[in-house]
Amino acid sequence: MMRKSILVFALLLFSAVGVMAQTPERPPMKPEMTEIWDPEVPVVTPGETPVDAPSDAIVLFDGTDLSREWTSQDGGKPQWIVEDGAVTVKRGTGVIKTKRVFEDFQLHIEWRSPSEVVGESQGRGNSGVFLQERYEVQVLDNYNNRTYRNGQAGSLYKQYAPQVNACKAPGEWQTYDIIYTAPRFNDDGTYFTPPVVTVLHNGVLVQNNVKLRGPTEYIGIPEYTVTEHGPGSIMLQDHGNPVSFRNIWIREL
Repeated sequence: MMRKSILVFALLLFSAVGVMAQTPERPPMKPEMTEIWDPEVPVVTPGETPVDAPSDAIVLFDGTDLSREWTSQDGGKPQWIVEDGAVTVKRGTGVIKTKRVFEDFQLHIEWRSPSEVVGESQGRGNSGVFLQERYEVQVLDNYNNRTYRNGQAGSLYKQYAPQVNACKAPGEWQTYDIIYTAPRFNDDGTYFTPPVVTVLHNGVLVQNNVKLRGPTEYIGIPEYTVTEHGPGSIMLQDHGNPVSFRNIWIREL
C-alpha cells in the first residue's frame, strides 16, 4: 500500500513538472504596455495667480452684480451691500444663496472680518460658508480671540476643529479653498458615503479630507438629522456681523 502511494505521488509530481515545463514564459513588460493615451486630459488655463479663477470655473461673484448668481433665502433679490468689489452682510436681511446648485466641487472664497473689533468669542466677525446649504465651514475672527475649538475659523462647525489657527488680523482679506465631495445615500436615507471636506485657510491645510457625521447643528447631534438630499446651493450666513466676501468662484468636479 505504501509503495503504491509513493508511485501515485511520483506520477503526480512528474505530471506537474511536465505541465510547468510546457507553460510558455510571459514576455517581458514594455513601457508602452502601461501607458494610457486616450481619452486625452482636458486643458484648463490657470488664473494669473492661485486666487484667480481658472478657465473652467463658474464665477459666482466678481465684485459687481450680486443678483446675477445669488438670491435671498426666499428667492428674492439679495439685500447685502455691494461696494468696492466686495459684498458685506447687511444685518437682519438673512442668508444669501446661489441660484445654481452643486454636488462635488472646488470652491474659492475670500472673506474679511471688520477692522473695528467688536465683541469676543462667537460674537466677533461671525459668518459661515454652507456647502449644499447644510454643512458649515465657520467664518470667524479668531485673531487673538479664543472660542470653543470646534467653532473657530476653519472649523467644520461643531464637528471638526481646524488643525491650526491660520487667521489674519481683523480687516485683512483671508481665503478659503474648499474641496467638497457630496454624500451618496443608501435606500433607507442613511449615508452610503458621507460628505467629505478639505479646507485650506490662507493656503494652510486646516481640514484634511474629513468625513462629516451629518448636517451642521447648533444644538444636538448631527447623525440625528441626516436626510437624503441632492445638489444644493452655496449659502453665506447673516450672523449679525458685517463680514465681507469677494472673488467667489467654483469648479464642478
